[in-house]
Amino acid sequence: MTATLYAYAFLDEFVLLYPVYALLFADSGLSVGQISSLFVLWSLTGVLLEVPSGAWADAVSRRLLLWIGPLLGAAGFALWVLFPSYGAFAAGFVLWGARGALGSGALEALVYEELDRAGAADRYARVMGRAHAVGQTAVLAATGLAGPVFALGGHPAVGAASVLACLLCAATATRFPEHRATAPAEERASHESHEGIEDIEGHEIAERTGGPGDTGCRACHDSGVGGDGCAGREGCVGGDGDDSGAGGDGGAGADGGQHGGSLGGRGECEGCLGGGGWGRALGGGLAGLRRDRSLLGALLLVPAVTAVWGALDEYTSLLVRETGVPDGAVPYVLMVIWAGVTAGSLSAGAAERLGGPGLAVLLAGAALALAAGALTGTPPGIALIALAFGGFQLATVLADVRLQQRIEGSGRATLTSVAGLGTEVVTIAVYGAYGALGSTFRHGVVFALCAVPYLLTALAVSRPARGRAGEPRTDEGRGNSEGAASGQGRGE
Repeated sequence: MTATLYAYAFLDEFVLLYPVYALLFADSGLSVGQISSLFVLWSLTGVLLEVPSGAWADAVSRRLLLWIGPLLGAAGFALWVLFPSYGAFAAGFVLWGARGALGSGALEALVYEELDRAGAADRYARVMGRAHAVGQTAVLAATGLAGPVFALGGHPAVGAASVLACLLCAATATRFPEHRATAPAEERASHESHEGIEDIEGHEIAERTGGPGDTGCRACHDSGVGGDGCAGREGCVGGDGDDSGAGGDGGAGADGGQHGGSLGGRGECEGCLGGGGWGRALGGGLAGLRRDRSLLGALLLVPAVTAVWGALDEYTSLLVRETGVPDGAVPYVLMVIWAGVTAGSLSAGAAERLGGPGLAVLLAGAALALAAGALTGTPPGIALIALAFGGFQLATVLADVRLQQRIEGSGRATLTSVAGLGTEVVTIAVYGAYGALGSTFRHGVVFALCAVPYLLTALAVSRPARGRAGEPRTDEGRGNSEGAASGQGRGE
């Protein structure tokens, strides 16, 4: 699987349009305000689609979304170069935003659960760190190739290369393995006589009931298996179904759910693909946030770490030019920053055992490097910006690791997408704040001010996490240090 993941990560970022699409917009007559509005539209698309796409991934197939997404990106890039106009650019950004939303959550969930299935969940930080590094290497390669390709064929040539990369990315995604977690042994025993589609947890269920508007499933209810014969999935509730033999005493589920009498066609089982689909996947994923405060904290950490520096990346070329670097040399200076980001990704495996204090030190150190490098106003200060971005990228991977370790049950892609939604919302806020501050202060000052949120996040991370009952969480007896990626422990 890792070879497929790395190929996917490379092709997903090997888009030659990245370093020149702003030039395409300007050459087509767009103003700076219009270009900024495209960025906002891009982020808003992610806000609207992030969580629904994650629930869809949990309810249907993560691999499916991973190959549909690049096809949407290919269509968007083709629109840009074939019909260069504001309307085509806007449509392309909507498609690009949809592409990102479909992959966000689905990829992390698929990789984590496949590693966990192989007994290698402790490799998640290392594997995802390398995948990020491969993607950032692709950005560097695309930046280096964009110039020669643009010189040969202009925007159409760069666009064609980008569309080809998207198509190859979609083809690569079809090679991902996808297995859902196996149901408990006693539950499998109650379903072993059934044939049909597999539910979110991987056990087989009977065919969906076919009535209009029927959201129920016949898993462990038909063929006389209901009631006492069902292990009781979380969220499984009884109904007023017919007397088709699915009766029983309404055995209670492991998490308080019940099969009340005969559910027939109208019973609902949160764990079944046929029983609730997208809505059930969404509700089941969000339910975990109400039960576990530490999960909520891990989820909120993702946008707190990811959004600010991700938004600042759109302005790095302006910061570099402000230091006196000629426009022709700006892309090469930007490669220094991306080299720092790549180094941060590659450090994830070694740093995965950082606990709360360690992560707080990392964030605070990166924030100070960001402020110092931006305020120098000289080209050598860009090295500190690269160091800061490398630290933020490492923290981004570690925040994702924490979230994946906290998530239990079938709503992994949903909750990861909720974190992505938070990132998009904060990113839009950073765009707005930067626009307001940038009209008064120089870029270096605005970058330095953006270090403040990271200092506040570092302070929050250094505090002990709290669990479901509001009591401090500890890692005693978990067999792993805090923050270690392990199938046994769930360290902060």
